Amino acid sequence: MKYISTRGQTQPMDFSDVLLMGLAPDGGLMLPEYYPEVDTAVLAEWRKLSYPELALAIMQRFATDIPYADLKDIIERTYTTEVFGDKEIVPVRKLEDNLYILGLSNGPTLAFKDVAMQFLGNAFEYVLKQKGARITIIGATSGDTGSAAEYALRGKDNIEVFMLSPHEKMSEFQRAQMYSLTDDNIHNIAIKGMFDDCQDIVKALQQDAEFKAAYSLGTVNSINWGRILAQIVYYFKAYFAVTASNDEQVSFCVPSGNFGNICAGHIAREMGLPIGRLIVATNENDVLNDFFNKGTYQPRPTEKTYVTSSPSMDISKASNFERFVYLLLDKDTARVHELFEGVKSGQGFDLSEVMETVNSHYGFAAGKSTHSDRLQTIKSLYEQHGELVDPHTADGIKVAKDLQLDGEVIICAETALPVKFAETIVEAIGPIDIKRPAHTEGLEDLEQHVTVLDNDAELVAEQIRQHVQPNLS
Repeated sequence: MKYISTRGQTQPMDFSDVLLMGLAPDGGLMLPEYYPEVDTAVLAEWRKLSYPELALAIMQRFATDIPYADLKDIIERTYTTEVFGDKEIVPVRKLEDNLYILGLSNGPTLAFKDVAMQFLGNAFEYVLKQKGARITIIGATSGDTGSAAEYALRGKDNIEVFMLSPHEKMSEFQRAQMYSLTDDNIHNIAIKGMFDDCQDIVKALQQDAEFKAAYSLGTVNSINWGRILAQIVYYFKAYFAVTASNDEQVSFCVPSGNFGNICAGHIAREMGLPIGRLIVATNENDVLNDFFNKGTYQPRPTEKTYVTSSPSMDISKASNFERFVYLLLDKDTARVHELFEGVKSGQGFDLSEVMETVNSHYGFAAGKSTHSDRLQTIKSLYEQHGELVDPHTADGIKVAKDLQLDGEVIICAETALPVKFAETIVEAIGPIDIKRPAHTEGLEDLEQHVTVLDNDAELVAEQIRQHVQPNLS
């Protein structure tokens, strides 16, 4: 399997090289030359597998340059009951008839990002050892990616991590989870701005070819193909959990800001998983909702991005969206390049002429949820089902219920455990003792370590120079 760029100006590459790379040299996103298709016989075999076995069956089709035994070892060390607290890894629970929640938050940082990031940490370490190389990870987080990456990469050999987050825009728990780490290879930087500003800095440094080469820059944001690959697995696992045969269809509703998680579902559908619809749930930052309903994509400037009670979705430029648009435009790399260079400078685009394809062929739908919606959803779920969900998951459930068709089975992808957003839970329900894992007790009381910087890529570059020796060659 070779990997190519959505913008067509990068030579085909192996999985291991793409894993370490982040953005393509031409500014695009890397993806496989094709998505391997699976038939009903393969699905029948996969239905019987444990989570690690299923992950291996899927990933070996994409990571063909890693020997089978080595990939098996990476996966088996990643997906353990000890790390995820459940032998199912991603257990599915029934909320009501035809509505399920996919439990993705059992990892060390209590968010869905752990499922992919734990794999990425072990895969990075393996590939770097094979190559005798090192990497400087630079990432941006709106809340959960940062902690998931840091917990996966802390103390790993030949890896330095610089994680950018929007200053004072995350929940108290999220800040404590990241900033309390004391590992020498972890560096937290809070940017005076929004998540999109952090993401723009990451992209700017990634696109500085000289700086990228000197400091071996890579990324763990969802633009990294390894993240997407690991997330594909749980769509298959969830489908098998709620169906009895491969003749059945299910839909997924996914809270989405950066389009990474639902992009993995889109790829699973392209591979042949019987997914009916892929429902994008947004908060007040509804750029993706506008696209999937009207065909217009208009990212907002950061000063017009709302700060909401589902902060991990406070994003107005969906980085992974380019992977879908590439397929939507029949792999027209020149057009993709033109559209997304426009996005980079603040322009939007109109693809309303292909909306029939978006909805019917690719199965997308979308809806939005507001602060009052998520408070009401959290409250009603707790009162009616005794089910406590975080604000992002509440957004997904609200949209799923709004858009659900007669007889449609919908699986809602969980974003995080409620304790990460205790302030909003208390606002919705009133004072309540929110369950938290033992390893997070007293987290908010720990000393925090973070460098606060103005919104300037050069200031971040200087932080990297202070901590990392440049390559001599």
